[in-house]
Parts: sequence; structure tokens; C-alpha cells
Amino acid sequence: MKKYLGITIFALAISAPLSLVAEEEKPADTYIYGTYFYCDTARQEKADELVMANTAPVWDAAVADGTVTGWGWIAHHTGGKWRRIQYHTSNSIAGLLAAQETVGAKVDAAVGDKNDEFSQICNAHDDYIWKQEAGNSTNSTRGAASISTYHICSMSKEERADEIVKKVFAPIYDKAVADGKITSWGWNSHQVGGKYRRLATMSAVDYPSLLKARDEIFAAMYAEGEDTESNEFDTICTSHSDYLWDIQHEKS
Repeated sequence: MKKYLGITIFALAISAPLSLVAEEEKPADTYIYGTYFYCDTARQEKADELVMANTAPVWDAAVADGTVTGWGWIAHHTGGKWRRIQYHTSNSIAGLLAAQETVGAKVDAAVGDKNDEFSQICNAHDDYIWKQEAGNSTNSTRGAASISTYHICSMSKEERADEIVKKVFAPIYDKAVADGKITSWGWNSHQVGGKYRRLATMSAVDYPSLLKARDEIFAAMYAEGEDTESNEFDTICTSHSDYLWDIQHEKS
């Protein structure tokens, strides 16, 4: 009896540290605060100049000092009414909101009246907070060309959509990254914001490469026919809007 008791205690002694190590190695959550701007299309390039000259240095410093884990400025190429995105990332929603206040105050102090011109050009916006559920888009260098698909999904079934993405779609996306066809991909869940419930992203070196890879990825997803989990996904997330975005500046 003592022999078996000793074996059990020994097993617990070695398994407990291993479980603690596994827990410690679990990657931190990533949350994304995205501000989607409506801008005067005749003057939006001037807004880009103002952001790069005045805003970017402050947010770059916020990444360097650990206030945020990343940030970026992205320009509309093709799609709907949003013309620009400014985003920043953190390991918590509280971190996102705190950075919005502290870094925003630093931007105001550094920019002063110069920010008035930007506000005249991009004078309305929508805010979303996303949580990354799968992908590598927040821990890798994205390609210059990006596509975002904003999904409208059934709220009662959207977690099942997440399961399908992780089980069925993720290996296909990961293979495309490994093969060099795309640079990054991401699947993000709605936390705060408007009607879109899920956000899928992909990036590549240029748009021809990106769109070719996208067609190949979709063909692989639906290769098995009608009665599949891929088709189940379509019954949960039933409509979407696509945007092509130029990655103008990112820091992480």
C-alpha cells in the first residue's frame, strides 16, 4: 500500500508543476480598439499626413513604453463608407480604454490646434472593440495589402461559428501562411460596437496575391460538398461586408 501511495504522490508532484507551466505558457488575450473614420475623400491624404506627422510619434512611444501592445493607421482601398481605421491593441479591455484616455491626452498636448484640421477632414466615426479568437495577425508583421470581412451573425450561435473557424478554417489559413501565400490572418469576436459580430482578416504582399490566395482558401474550405461544417458556418453568419485596406503604418 505504501508503495502505491508513494507512486501516486510522486505522480502528483511531477504533474502539478507541468500543469502550472502549461497555464503559464497560455498566450495572453488580445483586444483591439478600432476607430473607423468617415472622411472627406478629397482631403483624406492630408489626414494621413497629419497622422504620420503628429499622432504616430505619440502612439509609437506608447508601444515602446508598454502602454499598448500595438497600434496602426489603415487606409481605404475598396469597400464601403469607412475611409480610415486607427486601432490599438492591449491584453485587456481595461487596458484599451486606459490607453485611449492617456495616449489621447498626450496626442492632444503634442498636436494642439493642428488636430482641428484632421477633425474637419475625418469628422465622424464608428468604434468597435474586438477580441482575437484565432489567427496570427496581432503577433506577426502584416502584408501591405489587407482584406477585412465584417460578418453579421446569429448571436445565439456565434460561438459555434468560432468553433468551426478554429477546427476547420484555421488549418487552411495556417497552411496558406506556411506556403507564403498570405502573411497573416485573424478571426475576431465583437465585444463593443455596432451590428457586425465577427471580423475576419487576411493580409499579403499585394492585392493580386491576396485575392488569389483568398479564392484558393475558400475553395479548400468548401471542397467537401454541402453537408459540412463550412456550410453550417454560413447558416450562422449569413451576411457580410468586405473592405480592402492599405496598411499605411503599424507598430508592435
